[in-house]
Amino acid sequence: MGLGVRGARTAFLCLWRLFLLLCGIRTACTQTSEDGKSLYFWETGPWGRCMGSECGPGGSQSRAVWCAHVEGWTTLHTNCLQSTRPANQQSCFRVCDWHKDLYDWRLGTWNQCVPISLRTGRTGICLQGEEGIQTREVNCVLKADGSTADHAICEYFEPKPRQEQACLIPCPQDCVVTEFTPWTTCSKTCGLGLQNRVRSIVEPPLFSGLPCPNLTEFQTCAPRACEGRETVFSLKVGGWSECKLPSLASPPTSSAAPSRTARQARRRKGKERKGNRDPEMRELIKSKRNRNRLNRLEDDLWNMEIGYQSRQVVCVHRNGSTVSLRLLCISGVQCLVFDNRSSSGTWEELKGKHSERFSLRNLQPETYQSCLMPKDCVVSEWSSWGSCSKTCSDPSVPQGSLSRSRQLIRLPTGGGSECPQLEESQACEPEGDGVPPCAAYAWRSTEWSECRVDALLSQQDRRRGNQTGLCGGGVQGREVYCVQANAELLSYINNNKDKQASQPVDVRLCKGTTPSTTQLCHIPCPVECEVSPWGAWGPCTFENCDERVVKKGFKFRRRTIINYPTGGEGNCPHLVEAIPCDDPSCFSWQLVKLEECIPEEDMDCGEGTQTPQVRCVNSEGTEVEKEMCVDEVYPSSVPCLVPCPKDCALSLWTEWSTCSQTCSSKTAEGKQMRTRAILAYNAGEGGSSCPNTSALQEVRNCNEHPCIVYHWQTGPWGQCVEDTTTSTLNTSSSADKSTCTMGVQTRKVICVKVNVGQVPPKKCPEAPRPESVRPCLLPCKRDCIVTHFSKWTECPTSCEAGVNGQKNKQFRYRVIIQMPANGGQECPDALYEEKDCATPSVCPGYRWKTHKWRKCQLVPWSIRRDSKGAQENCGAGVQTRAISCRQLDGTVADVVQCLKFASSMPVMSQPCQLPCRDDCQLTNWSKFSPCTSDCVGVRTRRRALMGKSKKKDKCKNSQMYPLSETQYCPCDKYSAQPVGNWSDCILPEGRVENAAGMKVQGDVKECGQGYRYQAMVCYDQDNRLVATSRCNSHGYIEEACIVPCPSDCKLSEWSNWSRCSKSCGSGVKVRSKWLREKPYNGGRPCPKLDHLNQAQMYEVVPCVSDCSQYIWVAEPWSVWKVSNVDLKENCGEGIQTRRVRCMLNTVDGPSDAVEDYLCDPEEIPQGTRESRLPCPEDCVLSDWSPWTLCDLPCSGRGDRERTAFALRLPKEGEDCPVSMQTEPCLLNRNCFHYSYNITDWSTCQLSASAVCGIGLKTRMLDCVRSDGKSVDLKYCEELRLEKKWQMNASCTVECPVNCQLSDWSAWSDCSQTCGLEGKMWRRRTVVEASQGDGRPCSSQMEHWKPCPVRPCYRWQYGPWSECRVEEVVCGVGLRFRNLSCFVSDGSGDGKSSIVEEELCAGLEQAVDGDKNIVLEETCTLPCPGNRLCLKVYGRRMYIYSIDFHLDGECYEYQWMGNPQLIWCQRSDGINVTGGCPPALLPGTDQSCDPPCDKPQSFCSEEGVCMCEEGYTEVLTTEGMLEQCTPIPVLEIPTAVDKKADVKTSRAINPTLPTTVQPGRTGRTWYLQPFGPDGKLKTWVYGVAAGVFVLLVFIVSMIYLACKKPKKPQRRQNNNRLKPLTLAYDGDVDM
Repeated sequence: MGLGVRGARTAFLCLWRLFLLLCGIRTACTQTSEDGKSLYFWETGPWGRCMGSECGPGGSQSRAVWCAHVEGWTTLHTNCLQSTRPANQQSCFRVCDWHKDLYDWRLGTWNQCVPISLRTGRTGICLQGEEGIQTREVNCVLKADGSTADHAICEYFEPKPRQEQACLIPCPQDCVVTEFTPWTTCSKTCGLGLQNRVRSIVEPPLFSGLPCPNLTEFQTCAPRACEGRETVFSLKVGGWSECKLPSLASPPTSSAAPSRTARQARRRKGKERKGNRDPEMRELIKSKRNRNRLNRLEDDLWNMEIGYQSRQVVCVHRNGSTVSLRLLCISGVQCLVFDNRSSSGTWEELKGKHSERFSLRNLQPETYQSCLMPKDCVVSEWSSWGSCSKTCSDPSVPQGSLSRSRQLIRLPTGGGSECPQLEESQACEPEGDGVPPCAAYAWRSTEWSECRVDALLSQQDRRRGNQTGLCGGGVQGREVYCVQANAELLSYINNNKDKQASQPVDVRLCKGTTPSTTQLCHIPCPVECEVSPWGAWGPCTFENCDERVVKKGFKFRRRTIINYPTGGEGNCPHLVEAIPCDDPSCFSWQLVKLEECIPEEDMDCGEGTQTPQVRCVNSEGTEVEKEMCVDEVYPSSVPCLVPCPKDCALSLWTEWSTCSQTCSSKTAEGKQMRTRAILAYNAGEGGSSCPNTSALQEVRNCNEHPCIVYHWQTGPWGQCVEDTTTSTLNTSSSADKSTCTMGVQTRKVICVKVNVGQVPPKKCPEAPRPESVRPCLLPCKRDCIVTHFSKWTECPTSCEAGVNGQKNKQFRYRVIIQMPANGGQECPDALYEEKDCATPSVCPGYRWKTHKWRKCQLVPWSIRRDSKGAQENCGAGVQTRAISCRQLDGTVADVVQCLKFASSMPVMSQPCQLPCRDDCQLTNWSKFSPCTSDCVGVRTRRRALMGKSKKKDKCKNSQMYPLSETQYCPCDKYSAQPVGNWSDCILPEGRVENAAGMKVQGDVKECGQGYRYQAMVCYDQDNRLVATSRCNSHGYIEEACIVPCPSDCKLSEWSNWSRCSKSCGSGVKVRSKWLREKPYNGGRPCPKLDHLNQAQMYEVVPCVSDCSQYIWVAEPWSVWKVSNVDLKENCGEGIQTRRVRCMLNTVDGPSDAVEDYLCDPEEIPQGTRESRLPCPEDCVLSDWSPWTLCDLPCSGRGDRERTAFALRLPKEGEDCPVSMQTEPCLLNRNCFHYSYNITDWSTCQLSASAVCGIGLKTRMLDCVRSDGKSVDLKYCEELRLEKKWQMNASCTVECPVNCQLSDWSAWSDCSQTCGLEGKMWRRRTVVEASQGDGRPCSSQMEHWKPCPVRPCYRWQYGPWSECRVEEVVCGVGLRFRNLSCFVSDGSGDGKSSIVEEELCAGLEQAVDGDKNIVLEETCTLPCPGNRLCLKVYGRRMYIYSIDFHLDGECYEYQWMGNPQLIWCQRSDGINVTGGCPPALLPGTDQSCDPPCDKPQSFCSEEGVCMCEEGYTEVLTTEGMLEQCTPIPVLEIPTAVDKKADVKTSRAINPTLPTTVQPGRTGRTWYLQPFGPDGKLKTWVYGVAAGVFVLLVFIVSMIYLACKKPKKPQRRQNNNRLKPLTLAYDGDVDM
């Protein structure tokens, strides 16, 4: 054995070496014969970037192309074949950023998971699942039309999504079946019969598991051999004939029941004999007659007649032929054949001979039976069409309908045709001129509620705690309802007497868009009063210059209103303050200026006077006629001094400084000061000397009035009340209209002393006293207006109680459309009324009532008297009963109502059995005895023998006739368990009451603690689904849960406004907020933050600073400090200094010193100056005056000048220096143009009490010099430049309106009427989308929760029983099945359990929607001689027809005809209905699936892959054709065809002719090695010799290839060529 294996292995290796040698030689030859240029090839680099001037397909890209050697080095391009040179440039699509919106990846769906083993070839044992790969298509597409594009376009923006992913394939699950059931009983009690057994599928095959095996098996059976001659005959029963009535000519029998008329006549005679009965007896008899009348079916509607059916019973020979002899069946098994000429004897003799084997009644099957005569349904003619349900005219209203009906005359019985439709309807429109128009319905709304701002406040807003004073944008709501829109119902608009509006109706009647229930509104923000600073105190004047009775006077100071407040001046602080003074006057002289000093007596110098220039002004400072000041002292001339050349020269006095105090007291007095300086010293002799230092400064008292200030103070205006003094004037108003009258308002006015408090009114001047009473308009009274009550809602029509056993309710409501105000009539308290629904006296419902079964009716004895074994008053029959239609309260109703609304009609007939004399009669079963407790003990029920049956021995057989039954007590054990997922977290229902009556988002509880639910399921001890109440459960597990509350974006408060960025002109000021907490859970989003600092937001507004707000104030020049002193003259070059400060400028003058940077540095006065101190007798000039203004525009041609005047004239002979200077006006140096500059609008500014709404945006006007510097507005105002800009404008800040959702809808009906997977949903919609920074809408717009689990009950057929034909006889019989109640969980897995039929009592009897319940049907058992016609294909057998004929012939059926006319024809030429396979109907798809692609296979007419003649089918485990293999042939010498060599033996029907074979006609005879004499043919020897020579050649080649070569001798020189050695590296080219 080992040597043989080694030899075979050696032979194989030798062959393999020979093969490699041949391949190596071929490869070497190929390489040497190739062209030399094959050593070079073209190489390409990657494509470069797509370039182009425009975006899109117009771009181009290039790549490098070079010629390379096979060894890897680069060479000249000429070495490569130029015709195969790749392109180095191609057009491309240049992608731009905006292409991102046009192109995108389109992802296909994942394909089926493919095992990795199919790719790698590796297989293994599947334990938990097999790894697989899923693929999908990924394409770059144009979004517009979905067309594909280059992937590079999409890859430019986003990497290509993956096209493969791992997946897991569950392990294959083979089909699992049950064990076979036991074999059925043999179809024959003797001889050869059939029996079968079945099994069912437990788990179907999944994931390519093995398919299910055969579920049915048949086998032959032979209980025993049939005895003697009788075994060749069988009793065959034919089918029942049609039901027919007995013939009227049948002779009456003595036992026939008398007619009903005769029975009634006999009763009347009996009554006459018995005489009159008492009334109670008569009433009892009457009620019994009524019951009997109802039990009788004498109405034409229930006209049922009992007929009879017959059938043929024949004796059949086992060859299928019938025996036309008189026969007798013994025990239904064998037939004893005899006739009158037979030696077997007469019937009576035969009966006596075999009496021990059969009884007379069981001699043969029944040939007659009672039946219900079939009668079709009969209806009347159609009635005329009724009136149209639509009674008004309006094309927009849907059409109405009119109907007609027909009466039911007779119901179908006995399987007659069903009743047709009893009612029909059609669409209609009312016709005629008098048709009124249809009522139109329209939406109406109540008035808007008060505007609310608090609904817009964010969570962090501090104003939530105190909502008083809120203003600006808000929201308000209203209620919308539906009314019938016509003039009658809307009359309240024209004549509103009863203060009621139209009646609301069902909102479903109003079509179109529902009006909005919320809107934005605005509460005007109160404008605060702004006043100017106090003015200067005026002169002492009378209170009233027209009445100067009192000598007391006052000094007044005033301020004005800059911004008028809401509500008028009364909300402003006092505008006038007064100080009492003495010597008042109404007019006074006001000094304008002093004239030039004129020396006395025409002298050039010395003492003189200055004439004052004055004007007459009143107490307010307004100039008046000078005659008004006649009584006042005219100002006198002021003495002055004109210095002579040798006198001391002094400057002019400065202006008086601001008074140091506003009033005088004991501790503080007001002072003013002015100064002057020495400009030149006097000469030593003859001139007046200079005063000392104290004489250079003067101080005077000011504001000498005491600090006693009075003013009037006012309180707020009171409510407007009716003016009783004028009430009588309004009595003429009509009573039916509300009128608005004039009233008065009062307020408190008191005199207040500053820093003291209230003082008597006489202390204050009377003239500026504010008014304390003013007229006002009383607001009109507004009564409450409500709608009429709506109609009461309809009560349910059923008689069932409401939820939880409570009574059903009905309600009505009305709507407030106008709230009362100003003392108007209040609204009624009752807006909603509810009451219990009245229980209907007659519940609208119908039911069938069944009456007592009537007497069992047999086939008339006259018909069945000739039947062997028949008895006159016993046997099988039919009994009927009456059925009536009743309402739920028991009253009689029309049958049509029950046909419409009641359940299926009960049966009116049933088979019955009248016991015969020899039958055992038993009572009905009693009820089961009670159980002491569940699952403990047993319960029994009993019955007893009746009458003579008690004495019969066969009736005492307890096995045949048990008298008691025992069963275990029912074990009602229930277990509950959760099922399904948890529901959404559902908040408790209910609304937060709102005082304003409006609905906003914050009113409904949207977060907090809720509950989620999980369904409970209850099973009994048999794991059957039962109602959850059995487990004492309400159907749910309830668990607390939390719906997180939304948190708004939290920002800090606004910081203070920064200082204006410029101290003169326009600038900006800023304030900011910081982010404290980001929003979450759907809170309000944050406003747009700074793009650089995402945690901060800014608000910037323009501002303008008054350029005169801060001014430079220079003190007087110091004494000259002469640097070059001329001691004799006291003159020469010197320096003066002075202090310069930046001060805050007020109405009263500069007040406080501030930082120098606040003043304009360009305008700072000189702090030092160098000049020459004039010598005595020199001219002394005053300081230079300001430069005059340049003429505008600045053209460069004009000049400006300044002047000085001589304070001291020089000595004679000398002149004063030049007292006027000029300089050219140059643009932007000393001449400037001025223009207004307008700033940008500020952000919309709201009141501090507002959140949003109408605000004010401002912009500032700035005066800008031509060099770009901002200057005081007075420069532009002096030029009277046009102001064409609007400085203020109203604006709107978008309100942060939270998303407003509708109320949750009512819970929907359960998605499934029963089962575990039912869900209920409720939904809500967006009423108002969020606006601005309002809270966005919640993403959860629907909730679900599980439905309470209810068992799914359904009617379901049981399996068909075996065909039963009177025990063991053959022919036409019946098979039966039961209709049972099954319960399941509705999951669709097919698992269901049978339960009591009472649980399905409420269901209509229908199976899968089919109401036609079929519980029995005819069937046929073949008799000996009948044939079962089969077609056999390979190992598969197909029953194509079953035709039981007495002659034993099988027929085939085939479709005939053309496409226009097709019929089914039997093989004997008869056209039949049925028999031809529907799948082979011409025109249907007869192709095989999968196609027959195996060699020698074809698709048969039946759509099955079959093999040609001479081949047999080899099938896979799935029953598919795997291959066709030749059938082994067997030589069978035949005498039919002497010319043939061999004939194949096949499994064909031996009864068919040899020329007719099933399947295709084709090759039957094959080339055979044997001749007719059984010897080998000559050609066989030649073939054998050729095969032998071939084998010798192969062995020789193997030997030569495997022979070991001789070892070569070693030689010193190695110049010999080495043998060629080829190493095989696995390359296929070797």
